[in-house]
This record gives sequence, structure tokens and C-alpha cells, in this order.
Amino acid sequence: MSQEMRERPRLVVVGNGMVGQYFVEQAVTAGLNQRYQMVVIGDEPRPAYDRVRLSEYFADASLDDLSLTTAAYFEAHQITLLLRRRVIEICPDHSELKLDNQTSLGFDRLVLATGSYPFVPPIQGADGDHCFVYRTIEDLDAIIADASSGATSGVVIGGGLLGLEAANALKNLGLEAHVIQFASTLMEMQLDPAGGRVLQKKIEALGVHVHTARNTQSIGPGQTHRLRLEFVDHAPLETDLVVISTGVRPCDNLASAGGLAVGPRGGFAIGNQCQTSEANIFAIGECAAWSGQLFGLVGPGYQMARVLAQHLAGDSAEFTGADMSTKLKLLGVDVASIGDSIGRTPGALTYALSDGAAQSYKRLVVSADGQKLLGAVLIGDVAQYSYLQQLCADAADLPDCPESLLLPDPDAEAGGIVELLGDSAQVCSCHNVSKGQICAAVSEGATTLSDLKAGTKAATGCGGCAQLATQILHGELERIGVAVDRSLCEHFSFTRQELYHLVRVNEIRSFDELLSKHGQGHGCDICKPAVASILASCWNDYVLDDKRTPLQDTNDHFLANMQKNGTYSVVPRIAGGEITPDKLIALGTVAKKYDLYTKITGGQRIDLFGAAVDQLPAIWSELIAAGFETGHAYGKSVRTVKSCVGSTWCRYGVLDSVAMALRIEHRYKGLRAPHKLKFAVSGCTRECAEAQSKDVGVIATESGWNLYVCGNGGMRPRHADLFLTDLDDDSLIRTIDRFLMFYIRTADRLQRTSVWMENLEGGLEYLREVICEDSLGLADQLEQEMARVVASYECEWKRTINDPASLKRFRSFVNTDTPDPTLQFVRERDQRRPATVAEIEQAKPTEAAEKNPALAVVIK
Repeated sequence: MSQEMRERPRLVVVGNGMVGQYFVEQAVTAGLNQRYQMVVIGDEPRPAYDRVRLSEYFADASLDDLSLTTAAYFEAHQITLLLRRRVIEICPDHSELKLDNQTSLGFDRLVLATGSYPFVPPIQGADGDHCFVYRTIEDLDAIIADASSGATSGVVIGGGLLGLEAANALKNLGLEAHVIQFASTLMEMQLDPAGGRVLQKKIEALGVHVHTARNTQSIGPGQTHRLRLEFVDHAPLETDLVVISTGVRPCDNLASAGGLAVGPRGGFAIGNQCQTSEANIFAIGECAAWSGQLFGLVGPGYQMARVLAQHLAGDSAEFTGADMSTKLKLLGVDVASIGDSIGRTPGALTYALSDGAAQSYKRLVVSADGQKLLGAVLIGDVAQYSYLQQLCADAADLPDCPESLLLPDPDAEAGGIVELLGDSAQVCSCHNVSKGQICAAVSEGATTLSDLKAGTKAATGCGGCAQLATQILHGELERIGVAVDRSLCEHFSFTRQELYHLVRVNEIRSFDELLSKHGQGHGCDICKPAVASILASCWNDYVLDDKRTPLQDTNDHFLANMQKNGTYSVVPRIAGGEITPDKLIALGTVAKKYDLYTKITGGQRIDLFGAAVDQLPAIWSELIAAGFETGHAYGKSVRTVKSCVGSTWCRYGVLDSVAMALRIEHRYKGLRAPHKLKFAVSGCTRECAEAQSKDVGVIATESGWNLYVCGNGGMRPRHADLFLTDLDDDSLIRTIDRFLMFYIRTADRLQRTSVWMENLEGGLEYLREVICEDSLGLADQLEQEMARVVASYECEWKRTINDPASLKRFRSFVNTDTPDPTLQFVRERDQRRPATVAEIEQAKPTEAAEKNPALAVVIK
């Protein structure tokens, strides 16, 4: 090594996987190899290869086919490559690394590209003969050798994306393939049970045996095959080899001893320049957690690598998130994932459509206010992939009913489609036809899809854009005055408002009755929850009785909000934010007992997060015994009534805002509506409760209460309108009664009061005429309807925990309540003299590290 090279600052890259190698290439492009002495450390015996295409190795793909680089590349660019080496500790204070061969290496800049490692659950015998993980070339070589030595069947433990890919590998090896899934559905992190069933049917049709809700207890010797898998509460299964693919974890072992910050779900916490909590240490790829988010795809890792290379070269660049979209085939089944497909974004809403006949499944994740598409999952039918990906990438506004994007009917919500994409957005990739060209064709006389095909060639290639093109066509037609069908769905040729009136006037009390009299078919995931909401608004019957349970979405089905990791939140009502010390203690006791994360929310409630579905009844039993009741955080209903302390405590307060907040919240608790409702009461015009950003806001003055309506504090905020002034207590309640019931009567499904007001013909003045002047003669009827709702209230959780039949649904798995344990190993720091690169190259791994890889992080 020349004197010039030794005098340069040292840039060390730990990890020579796909992302690590891409960073090296970007660094060379940016000239960093001329400014730094670059050293790359990799654990595997070969330079980087394409791990995404790993399954092709079973189909006779050679190492050369998968290779991403060669040793000659490193030599040509004067980069030192150390293979078969593990870094076992980072010493930031001394800017050095400890390696597994008793040597140390100093650094000026350190890049961690350590990737992820396979997670192996604590199954007895999982580390025995004929048991493998699915991660490296060596893993695949071992599987191939074992399969070729007399094996006839193979089992994959894990039904996620990697598990299904591994099952395909076993099938390609000629084995009878089985998939064992702990959860009750495949791909439980991406799919709800309906979507999982669709995927399972398609995979089973291809000859792979799927076993869900199986808790593997042990793996031991078999009688007719090499191995025997024992399950809790299920018959055993014999096989010849086992591949464990139960997910991955970020390789962040180096963070502990090095004092580096980690994200909430692991991974080195990084900022926008990919820097860790140490200024000269950076992390990229699957081991990095940006804003608490881990990225399990190679694309975001590449984006981080580009940003970091530019940053180290002195250019301005930032990593501010990444497109997580991907489209692939699993066992021949089309699967697409777009953006935040599993709903990590706080407050994200989920819509799903399962088509049993077509064996397809679609799921959308949208922002809390329903305005932006955050992600999507498509199974079987991925024709909308490009369109949805464009919506997500452009952060385009969605229609008032985002779930319309799931419908196969191209006319659904067509009027809103024109506004979703810019004119330059590509609709037909085969012939490069933009949305603007389609709109121009409509203005020139096109009225049918055939007209569009003739004039623009859209949808004449692969045909995948036909639905999107038709939606834009109908949206543009509506814009120029052509009527568009607004039916709720294919099963009801009515709007939500019309269905509400049919239910109310005809006193219809069940979905089946409404369907038989005014609909057709069997219903779908669009109309069932909508009708369930209408029935609850009208009659306020128990939502989990035998007739209504099948109509509910996941949150209402379990009377809890499902969180991004599959657990649920527990949100007891704390009316007006007022709580006794005993109740505070009870909340703390429950949270501690069940190991729940607690948070005081902006709605003056204490939310408890992380409850398993089977824990919910026990938790609520204790809370109800302590005097709590459900806060309806899971429902499209009244959530909270925020308040300041008012005249009781505040020297500026003119009226008792707490007493009014309590009255309002207890009156309207349990009221079901087209969308969630939030209230606030401020005791003076200083507005500490932020009432003017709520659906219903009340502000005290010297002359009475001022009432504000139709505010929204979401991603598309709307200031509430002053509706009436100087109201006394009873007049205020009476006005709110009328306002809420009129909204419930006339709003579209999943339409916030803010959007409802914007679309209401005549706007605020018309609303005043209806509510205050009784222009429609509905005032008495609206008040009576509200009175019936108030009189029929019952705490849904109190009833549920006393109903054995309802309690049966609250089980995470059919065969066990045991959670997954998480193990953490912490090594003590030690100090050694930094070694030279030559010493590291010549040294051998320690015997302890060779025998026990758990002592050192595995570099991918």
C-alpha cells in the first residue's frame, strides 16, 4: 500500500450485500475512492450477489448469473475487500472496529450496510439436522444437497413473502411442498383473513399444501420421513427437510456496545443524510431505521446509498422516505405492494375488497383524513398497480370515498377521478398515453372506451389500463355535464342517503331485509359496513349480534383499533378529560399488567397500545370494573369531547366548559355516523380546547355558548364555521341534536362533516335554515331520533364481556396464547490496539467466533 493511500482518511463499509455494493459503486462514481482509503468488510466468502433473484439459483442459475461484482472491480478502484470477516464491536470514542479475528481497524467514516438476518423462533429441534434458513448461497447449497439425498417432501415454516418464495424453491426441487403458518392467514402482515384466504386458494391450486394456525412446538425424528413436526392442538406432520422463514430482523447488534441509537422496531436510527447518532457513522439498507421505519426492499436501500455517497462527496442530498412499491409473482400468483402497504403511518385507514369468484384481493391504505393514498396490496388482479402507484407517488387527492378505487366498476366515483392525477400522468404505458390526452379526446367527442381506443390507442396494448382510462373518461364526461351513476355498489342502486331513508322509513332492521327488498346479490365489503353504520345510526342495536357481526370491518368486529403490528388499542372513555385518581391508578395497573404502551392523546384520553386480540376481554373486564366504558375509538362514531378547565379553575373562564363537555359526551357517546366525530368545548374565547378545528365546537362567552360546526383538523384542515351565538345550555344541546342527525341522514359514506358542508347545496345558510328555521319540517323528527339513540345507549364492551358467544371471537390464534419471545444479547466492551489492514487480512477468525456465530453480528 502506497504512502499516499495510508495518509488518506479511511472510509470503512461494513457489509457487502446488494446495498453495500451499490454504495461502493456510487462512491466510485462520486470519486470517494480517490479521497478516502476505502475498506469493505463482508462476512460471506464471495463478493455481493443478487439476493432478490436467489430463488433462481434452484432453477440452475449460476453464481456468475447472480453476481453483482468481482474481486477485480475492487482492485481496479483501489478498494480493499475483506471477506469472511465479522465486525463484533464498534468503538465510536476511538473510531475503531473490533473484528472476530482479534484485530481492530480504525476509521474516519463508517458505513453500516449490515442488512438483516433470518429470525428463527424458539422451536425445539429447529437447529438440528435437515433444518435450514433461506438467506445466503450457502443456505441454498445446503438445501439442495439435503433435498437430493433422498428427500421427497419439504416444509416451510412461515407463510410470509419469503416463506412462499422458499416453498416455490422446494417445489422446483421436486419436493412435495408444505407451508406452515403460525397465524390464521398467509402474509398476515399484509393481508386480512379474506385476502389471505384468496391467496391460499390460489397457492393450493398450484399443488402447495398450506396449513394455517399451526404453532410448531418441536421438530424431531420421524417414522416415515426424516423429521416429525409436532404442533399445539393439531396432528403432527412428517417431512424430510424444514426451511424456516419466519421473517427477518435488522442486523443492529453493533448498536448496543457502540452506544448507537436504534429505532423503535430495531435498526440503526438515521437522519436524512443517513447519519446515525454518531456524526461519523452512517447506516443504509435493511439495517437502517429512518423516522422509526425499516425498509425491507432493496430500492430504498439503493436510494439511501445514493444520498450518502452524494453527502460524503459534499453535495446536498437527503433521504426523506422511499417508494416501497413492488410487483412480483409468488408461485405464479401476481402480488403487488405499493408504498406503506401495511399501514405503518399513524392514523392510516384501510379499505379492502376480496373477489371470491375471481380469486383476487385488493387493499388500500389511505391517510387518516382519507385524502392521500399511502399504500396498497393487490393479489391476483394487479391491473391497477401502475395507476395506484402513480396516485401514491404524486400524493394526489383521493375522492371522498377512497374505497371506490377498489371497485371493478369503472363508473364508481368517476366524478372525482379527473382530479386525482396531473395531465402528464401516464395512463397507458404500452402507447404512452397520458391523462391529458384522454381528457382532450373526450372534449373532441369521445364518449365510450371504444372511442378512446380509436383516438388515442389507450387500452389497445396489454389492456391493463382499460379500467383507469374508463374512470378518467367518465370523470371528464361528468365534468362537462353528463350524468354518472352514483350507486353505492353493484348490490344497491342507491346512494347512502337513499339507503338511510329506506331503512328509516320502512323500519328495516337487518342487512338481509334491506338486500332482499332493495338490492341484489350477496353484498360486499363496500355495502356491508355502510349498511351496518346506517342500522346503528337508526336503531342503535348491539353491533356484534348474530345479524350484524358479519357486516363489521376489523375494528368494529373486535371493538378495538387494529394497529400496524397486528395488535389492538384499548381506549376507554374519559369524558371531557376528567378523571379520578383511582381511575388513573387503574389505567396504570392494567397497562403494567399487560405490558401496554400508554399515550395521552390530543383528545384528552389515555390510549393503551399493544394488546393481543385474546387479551382484549380480560383488559376490558378490569377497566369496566374500575368504572370505565368503551371510548368507541374503533367506530365511525363520536370519539371525544375535548375541554379546557373552564370557569371552575381558570381565571379567564366565563362558563363551566367541563360540565358542558361531560354533558355533550355522555349524550352522544355511541352515536354512529358516516365518519368519526370530534367535539371540543372552550370556557372562553382564548380557545384552549381548540374547538374551531372540530366537527362540533362550543365556545363560552359572557352571553352564552357560541356553536361552530364542520371543522376538521386532519391533513386537509378546515376551520369550523360559526353557526349560532349566545345559546343557553338546552338550546345548544337541541341544536347539536338536529345538526348531527341531519348530517347522519344526508352525508355520503365515510364523508367527514367538513367535506359534507363543502358539498352541501346552499352551504352554511341552507344548514341554518334546516336546523334553526325548520325549513324542511324535520326539527321535531330529528330531535326524536336523537332521543331514541341516547335512550338506547349501552357500553358495547360491557355487554360483550358478559356474552360468552361474543367472547369466542377474541382469540389471536386457535391453539395458543403464548407470545413470541424476543431475546437480546449484550456483549461487554473491550479495548485493543487498532490493527493495520494487512494484519486484518492475514488474521484468522477466533475459534469462539467460528463455533458460536451468535457472538458476532452476521454481515450480509
